[in-house]
Amino acid sequence: MAIKSKNIKKKEKKKMRDTKVLEQFKKHTEKKLKEMNVFKLLKKEVDHGANGTQNYVIKKGINKGKIAK
Repeated sequence: MAIKSKNIKKKEKKKMRDTKVLEQFKKHTEKKLKEMNVFKLLKKEVDHGANGTQNYVIKKGINKGKIAK
């Protein structure tokens, strides 16, 4: 009977360790998902050509007045 009780204790220790690691992993992944969702919701669309970067008109030189694309 002494041998069986040692084996049971070893199995219980491993089981507790496994659940601890799995619980940590679960918490970590849930935290990552929450952070990713927050970033997705907070991102704003960029205004295309808002600061004059699109269709720039050349001001000096031979090509003065032409549109650079």
